[in-house]
Amino acid sequence: QVQLVESGGDLVQPGGSLRLSCVASGFILEHYSVGWFRQAPGKEREGVSCISSSVISSANSTTYYKPSVKGRFTISRDNAKSTVYLQMNSLEPEDSAIYYCAADPWANTGQRMCILTPTYWGQGTPVTVSS
Repeated sequence: QVQLVESGGDLVQPGGSLRLSCVASGFILEHYSVGWFRQAPGKEREGVSCISSSVISSANSTTYYKPSVKGRFTISRDNAKSTVYLQMNSLEPEDSAIYYCAADPWANTGQRMCILTPTYWGQGTPVTVSS
């Protein structure tokens, strides 16, 4: 069955870095747009960064970043390893949340992936930025 398993969440000091990983199984990752979402206590879930599938869009993959993370976070995908990464640098306390990996077979741009509700979700990995 379809499964997304996140890892890499941790407690880190402000200004620090973390790399989240998401391993996909049960489907061909190359055919899906993927992204990272987060939800902090008492807040709505939000799209952090997403990257489209070049197979869906019949063009190069496009990426989207929430404005507050642009320049600090980098999303990447390794289709051969069925893995999606989120490199997070210069972390701020406001970045603290549960981070979820998601995949969708229809979103044809990174922005659309982050705006719509994806089809498949992982269980989440916690990120805490605190001194």
